[in-house]
Amino acid sequence: MAISVKISKAMEASSWIRKMFEEGAALKKKKGEENVFDFTLGNPITEPPDAFKQRLRELASDKTPGTHAYMPNSGIPWVREKIAAYLSQQTGIDYTANYIVMTVGAAGALNVILKALMDPGDEILTFAPFFVEYRVYADNFNGTLKPVPTDEAFMPDFEALKASVTEKTKALIINSPHNPTGVVYSEETIKTLSETLQQVSQKIGHPIYLISDEPYRKIVFDNATVPYPSVYYKDTILITSHSKDLSLPGERIGYLAIHPKSTDAVALSVATNFTNRILGYVNAPALMQRIVAELQDEPADAVGYQRKRDLLYPALVSYGYECVKPMGAFYLFPKAPGGDDVAFINHLKKFDILAVPGSGFGAPGYFRIAYCVKESIIEKSLSGFKSAIESYS
Repeated sequence: MAISVKISKAMEASSWIRKMFEEGAALKKKKGEENVFDFTLGNPITEPPDAFKQRLRELASDKTPGTHAYMPNSGIPWVREKIAAYLSQQTGIDYTANYIVMTVGAAGALNVILKALMDPGDEILTFAPFFVEYRVYADNFNGTLKPVPTDEAFMPDFEALKASVTEKTKALIINSPHNPTGVVYSEETIKTLSETLQQVSQKIGHPIYLISDEPYRKIVFDNATVPYPSVYYKDTILITSHSKDLSLPGERIGYLAIHPKSTDAVALSVATNFTNRILGYVNAPALMQRIVAELQDEPADAVGYQRKRDLLYPALVSYGYECVKPMGAFYLFPKAPGGDDVAFINHLKKFDILAVPGSGFGAPGYFRIAYCVKESIIEKSLSGFKSAIESYS
């Protein structure tokens, strides 16, 4: 075999979303795109805001020498200063440019920080269900992702968290608003989480870093708020991208922010600057850095996504699906009728509905619906969802 055994196994384990996407492409070609209801990918349907397009036009005509040149691996200095100022205003924490690294999206940021933190054999904790590729990211650096159970509302089980910690535990990744469930961690949850991490860090004799993966921060509903974990826990690394809030997934732009009072903050800053380079990113895209620096206060289309949720969620519940009501992001994570998520996903295809089994997210027995689609797709899919559960046995 030409490819490595390790990569072959990794592709097999994380292939569900791509598999469903490819099946969807074939089905659309056969039946017509408007007749297939594809809820597989978290690819925002909303266009970038006008402010982005205006800034892009301005910078495209900028003839200043060096505009597209190399810069420090951590990013353009004045851009990082803008990000630091924004975070300082939001959190009350004195962030400076030295603790900001501009990255190739949130995925790039996660790999950069894990490369900086992990030795072979180290463990990264996360709450299940979890974003599909966390497991692969930990494995990239010869470590292990260790899922921690949650309750029926997908909220952290703190006793399970305590029981999962070992001397090899290096970090905990959280994601709120959450993919795939849409839940949002409250301030009380973040406070309890912070207290728990402080306790177990003292017990094992070294800090457990809290990696807060936040690309959906601005997409929240029903006046929900998303607390900043860094306010309550100093060993926090904030990670985000503008793939969702500015609808720029193809531009691959994000950043990581190290709490300036975290353990070994200076060493972490130097290390992430280095790992950003040696992982092959070198630096985040220069043009996108300049644009997003000016758009930190730009709101996301939370109202549009809430409208889509309010079309889909109550309808599914009325048909008999069991689902936690999402408070952010753009996902639903219902229980699979009968308990077999793969079987039910295949059943949905009979009604031209494409979704992703929860097994890929570490939660068999559920399935994910990404409702970042046209409202007409949601409306036309409802009869199929109803027929699917009524006909399933």
